[in-house]
Amino acid sequence: MSDLQDLLPNLLLSIALAATAIILHELAHGYAALALGDETALRAGRLSLAPWRHVDRFGTLLLPGLLLLSQLATLGRVAFMFGWAKPVPVDASRFRAPRQMMALVALAGPVMNFALAFLAAHALLIRGLSPLLQNAVVQFMTFNLVLGIFNLIPLPPLDGGRIAVGILPLKLAVAWAKLERYGVVIVLLLIALPALLREQGVQVDPLGSVLLPVVQWAFDAVLRLAGVGDGGG
Repeated sequence: MSDLQDLLPNLLLSIALAATAIILHELAHGYAALALGDETALRAGRLSLAPWRHVDRFGTLLLPGLLLLSQLATLGRVAFMFGWAKPVPVDASRFRAPRQMMALVALAGPVMNFALAFLAAHALLIRGLSPLLQNAVVQFMTFNLVLGIFNLIPLPPLDGGRIAVGILPLKLAVAWAKLERYGVVIVLLLIALPALLREQGVQVDPLGSVLLPVVQWAFDAVLRLAGVGDGGG
């Protein structure tokens, strides 16, 4: 019971910080689409900070809940998590150049996350900031950097995949877009399999071996740009 009482506040804080990063990521897509002439998200009421408007019943609730409960029951801890918010609706046919403008809409999400991480880093300059708040800021920065960099993986339906479709030659872009039906499964396997293999003592993580050093580099770079220490935080 004591372990659960210690875990719950940290879990709730992490959920709140992650939800903020994800919601603002989605809003960036919606506002970018609006600026380029597509009012679909606005008409659907999705340009809102209300969390419930961005909840996907499977990707936000069911899948993370199952992963959380199953890992706590079997491992006693959380080895990995995966989920997503309800994507902001975008009608690319309303753009003058659908593929290219859709790529800009896709890019807006990661750019928002990088901007949030940069702004949050400035909070670490505040004198007398409590350890609890410092931890929250570092978590928020990390969530945003992971979300932004992860989404730049050039695999549909991730933002990087949509950017790739927007800049590739047409024939190759059409072929690449067809990967979208398998994209979520591929990404889930890249996240879940290494975590499961680690429990068996097998250290194989192709995604993490690339992603984690990039996130660490980005974290240090953001600290340096914000003027926080030497970036080694």
